[in-house]
Formats: sequence, structure tokens, C-alpha cells
Amino acid sequence: MSMRALYTASTSRIPCGHTTRCIGTTLSFAIAYLLLNPSLHARAPLRDDPAAEIDALFKEYDNQNSPGAAIVVVRDGNVIFKNAYGSADLEHGFPITSGTVFHVGSVSKQFTAFSVLLLEQQGKLSLDDDVREYLPEVPDFGKVITLRHLLHHQSGLREQETLFQMSGISTADVVETAHILKLVGRQRELDFDPGENISYSNTGYVLLAQVVEKVTGVSFRKWTQEDLFARLSMKDSQFNDNAARVVRNRACPYYIDDGGDIQKGILSYFFVGSTGLQTTADDMAKWLSNSARPKVGNQTITQKMLFESGRLKSGEDPGYGYGMGVLRYRGLRVAWHSGHDAGYRALTAYVPDEKFGVAVLSNFYSIDPSSLGKKIVSIYLSDSLSPEPLKPSTPEAAEHSAEPEKPFAVDQKMLVECAGDYISEELDTTYHLLVVDGALVIRHWRNEDVRLRPKGPDLFAGDREWAETVRFLRDAQYGITGFRLTAGRVRSILFKRLAQHR
Repeated sequence: MSMRALYTASTSRIPCGHTTRCIGTTLSFAIAYLLLNPSLHARAPLRDDPAAEIDALFKEYDNQNSPGAAIVVVRDGNVIFKNAYGSADLEHGFPITSGTVFHVGSVSKQFTAFSVLLLEQQGKLSLDDDVREYLPEVPDFGKVITLRHLLHHQSGLREQETLFQMSGISTADVVETAHILKLVGRQRELDFDPGENISYSNTGYVLLAQVVEKVTGVSFRKWTQEDLFARLSMKDSQFNDNAARVVRNRACPYYIDDGGDIQKGILSYFFVGSTGLQTTADDMAKWLSNSARPKVGNQTITQKMLFESGRLKSGEDPGYGYGMGVLRYRGLRVAWHSGHDAGYRALTAYVPDEKFGVAVLSNFYSIDPSSLGKKIVSIYLSDSLSPEPLKPSTPEAAEHSAEPEKPFAVDQKMLVECAGDYISEELDTTYHLLVVDGALVIRHWRNEDVRLRPKGPDLFAGDREWAETVRFLRDAQYGITGFRLTAGRVRSILFKRLAQHR
């Protein structure tokens, strides 16, 4: 799978009340166009006033009535730009500063990976260890899943976010690590053999945080606090494993609803590893600077973080390594990651050949840190970047070349035959299939109804992101015994038909 395909499917969620209607937005990243050009090593001169150019990028958010962002740029281990825009709390009018605390979503993964690499350096684990050596509650799938597989999103474990959606867990529900471990423990199949493919997995990074706890004997929060953040003087950073914890100077998250009104996001995570880091622009400057002058870890770890990508068994380089995307942008090598949860959005990007890094932390979902981070890189490194690729012109005829999908007809008898109750032991939930207004519908007591459209023999497409395709299964007598449900980063999860009471 390509990196673009890998990052198109999201893991993070925007709060939309007690439904899953808006869950599963895309995980965007800093660099939208990736060019496999040779690296350019010449240092780029600064423009006349880069600070003014960055300020202009955030001008529309630079007022007390808008959520906003905090930005920091480092080079050679030194801060060369830092500013903040907008309000951290619209209800009280508190401004964002470089010391404002933001939840940074999947940016957390690089810290989790770094922690595992530190423990490897200390001889306390090996990346080729079977995860079940530390977490025996992970099922034996008949295939060894190593810590390296988890780090590189190559485990084949199903994505927890999609599994939660399928089982009716909403953004307003409290989700704890124990819930995730139970969910993983119920799985009976992998999406693919470990190392054969890549599929972005929050599940894997939650397990990695648990491995750190088993190895160190303390909570992931405590270990990172003492062995990572304190040693880097990141005094306002923490992995927050308790959504109810009071965090001073924390920005509130916001998003715009379907009616155009600003709403406050809901963050109810009681788990860490895949997410959970809360930090500031001041602290992120210290983290980015550690890549140029390591105070924690060493050059070996830094090289892995910034340059290594986990190759598949086929030899393919998917462009993802240790909690970071590792690719090229307009000729320059870059290590980056973005993340979002509940209206928070964030980005870190580091260009090792320039010893240049940028972090964008935001409390407004309408702000796109990836696009803005790309522009900041261009402001400072314009002379080191290859030209922007030209967008190919598309003839009008080509735009209309795709033939419209032909509807597949099924009769009412077949729809009635599919109706009934189906249970998934892996999700511990039951779906009710019934015929409504001439269409087959999935009904679940917490999720919105899914209307199924026939695509082929025993194959239907759903109109919800957590139910993309349903393929019915039949026995030797051609009776329906169940179906396989696929959506997002969950493939072919089994639902068995319950006996019909007559």
C-alpha cells in the first residue's frame, strides 16, 4: 500500500454527539505532494521577513473570537520563530500562547516509538520480540506479531477506531485501555499476515505503550514523564491517560458543525500510545531540537526515527518508520506526522539535511496544520526545494470517461431472505437486518441505520463509513449463514446468523 493510501484512512474522531455519523475523518499530513528527487543539501537563505509571512498565514485566526494555533520553528537546535494566534478558550477569552497545552493526537506516536527504541538501546527488549511475550492477552493468530510490526503498522491487527464504530461506541463514550485490550482479545483473525502489508493502526500503538509498562513496571505516563520529558525539560508535556484530569493552561478544542456554528469538541480518551500526548509549542521546540543535538537517546535512535522506513516482506518501502512518515518533499528528506482528535489538530515536520523543524499545534479543526506546515517549510527552505510539480491538465473527455455504475437488480424475495439477526463474537454485538421501503437495512441499537445497495450476487454496499461492504455467506444448501463486513481498516469481520424463531 502506498503512503498516500495509508494516510487517506483516518484514525481520529471529531465529536458529533452520541452518534458515529461524523467519525473517521481523514488523517492529513504535512506534505501533500511527494517527489522522489535527489536530496538537496545546500543551506537555504532566509527570506526578508519570514515572520511576517507566517503571521499572514494565520491572520484570520488572530483574534479573540476564533480558536487558533501556536507555531514554533527550529534550526540547528535553536528557535528561529515562535508565535501564537487566537483564543485557547472562547468562553473565557484566554489567548493562546507558546505555553498553551494542546492535545496532539497521532503526533503522539513518534514519542511512543522513541520510548520503545530507548528501551531497546538499554537492552530491555528487542524489536523482534513477539508482542505476546509481554501481552499474552493478545490472541495467538498462528502468526508472530513483533514489536517491529506494531511500530511500522504491519501487524495485520484490526483498527480499533473502526471496530468501535462497528460496535456502536461513539465519540461521547469514555474509552479506556482495558476496553481496547478486551476488544483485541476477542479478535480471531488478522486483516493480513504480519509484514505482508501496511495498514495504519492505532491498535498497535496502544499495545506498544502497554509493552513499555510491562518492561518498566510503571505506567506509560510516569515512565515518559521521568525518562523522556523531564530529561528534555519538557515541563508542560504529559501522556494524559485520564480524560477527567485537570490540565492547567489547556486549550479547548473546537469545530464547525453542519449548521456553521462553532462547537466545543469532546475528548474522552483514557488510553495513550496512539494518542494522548498533551504538550506546548515551547516543549515541542525542545523535542525537535533533540533531533539535531540529542540529549535523550543518541544518533542511532535519531537516525532510525528520521530515515528508516519499515520495508515489507516484498521489499517495498511504504515510507513509514518509527511513528513518523519518512519520505521526500520537493527533493528534501523529511520526517513528519500529523494528528487530530476532537477538534485538535497538530503537525510536526523535521528536515534532517537542513536541521530544520516545525510544529503547528491547533485547537480548531478548520485549521489545516499540514498545508500550513508545508507553506512554512517553503518560506524558510525555498532555495533548497525542487520546483512544485505541475498539475497535469485533464482533457474534458477524460473527466467523463468513467462509465456510470450499472445497478444490480435483486428481487424482494432475496432481500427478505437476507433479513434476520446476525452476531459478531469479535465485536460482541448484534445487527438486525430488515427490509425497509424496498431496501435492505442494517439496524443497531446505537448506530444510525445503514441502507444497503446491491452490487452483485450476495454483495451489498453500505452508506455509512463503518459499513462499506457486506458479503453474505451461504452453506452447501445455499442457505445464508452469515456475512462478512468490511470498512476502513477492518477487513472481512464475521457475523453469524442467529437461528430464526418461528
